[in-house]
Amino acid sequence: MAVAMSSTCPGIYCGKTLINGSLEGECGVCPRGERTNLHSKICEKCTESPELYDWLYLGFMAMLPLVLHWFFIEWYSGKKSSSALFQHITALLECSAAAIVTLLVNDPVGQLSIRSCKVVMLSDWYTMLYNPSPDYVTTLHCTQEAVFPLYTIVLIYYAFCLVFMMLLRPLLVKKIACGLGKSDRFKSIYAALYFFPILTVLQAVGGGLLYYAFPYIILVLSLITLAVYMSASEIQSFKNLIAKKKRLVVLFSHWLLHAYGIISISRLDKLEQDLPLLALVPGPALFYLLTAKFTEPNRILSEGGNGH
Repeated sequence: MAVAMSSTCPGIYCGKTLINGSLEGECGVCPRGERTNLHSKICEKCTESPELYDWLYLGFMAMLPLVLHWFFIEWYSGKKSSSALFQHITALLECSAAAIVTLLVNDPVGQLSIRSCKVVMLSDWYTMLYNPSPDYVTTLHCTQEAVFPLYTIVLIYYAFCLVFMMLLRPLLVKKIACGLGKSDRFKSIYAALYFFPILTVLQAVGGGLLYYAFPYIILVLSLITLAVYMSASEIQSFKNLIAKKKRLVVLFSHWLLHAYGIISISRLDKLEQDLPLLALVPGPALFYLLTAKFTEPNRILSEGGNGH
């Protein structure tokens, strides 16, 4: 057990070892999986289960590579090959397998559950910025994962995603992507080799900011991408919307994201107040369909030319 000795570290992770009632040893950090108690100022093992908001955050970080996989598969396959569906399914299997393995290798090992330390404040994510200098000369390095395991588990997950992708996707693409040219077959894999390092840096630098902002990021991005998709597909009525099954799949996917963002913001603390908010999910799509005919560019230009 370690007793804290400096109050400049958030959560206070520097301390000396308490042996037989006396302090011995040099200042150190709490072991991984522990953090200091805010009241007694001693290192305690984290035995709590993640809250709903923590699971939603992990779900968001897990969805990022999957959505990017699907985007680039669709981007480079397009209408050239019927193999896009199989690649989509493979990407889903890769990410699902990576998530399961990540949970199994984290404490408690071999179980599809994790124990965690409660996130108290934003500074818990950036303990490296709060290394104290008691004598203003020597810096005590107190960097520790105070938000165990929310910081490192995402990085482990990305590593497994990359491993599974390199093991499965090249063989699949080589076998079934016959409709694509040789130079196009592996472009979705090459894209992943770019965005995985970007996601890793994003988590390493902005993990704490994403933890607090991800519900709003989901809502804003889902609204923008839905509007862009419906505009690019020239969907201006319900008839256009249901003309193709793919459009309905995209619509329902965005609705799921809207619901995910609303649940993340409300956290379902009060079910009787928060659940009715889910009725707002179809709102943006309905608003777009009802107002699309008034904002059609050709109509605006023709009315402007007529002097209206």
